[in-house]
Amino acid sequence: MLNDVRALREAAGLSQAALGTVLGVSRQTINSIETGKYDPSLPLAIAIARHFTTTVEEIFHVDA
Repeated sequence: MLNDVRALREAAGLSQAALGTVLGVSRQTINSIETGKYDPSLPLAIAIARHFTTTVEEIFHVDA
C-alpha cells in the first residue's frame, strides 16, 4: 500500500521520532509505514489522518 505519510510529516516539520511520540508508536514503526514495509492498523491509520487533519483515504492508496 502506498502512502503520503513521509510527505505530510516532512511538510509539518516533524521527525519520525516526533511523529511516533505523538501517535504513541516507535520511530521504527513510522519508518516502516513510510517505506511500505508495514501497513498500520485501522486505529493507527485513523490517528495519523486525524493528526494531519485529513482522511485515511487521502493518505493511504492501494497500488494498482
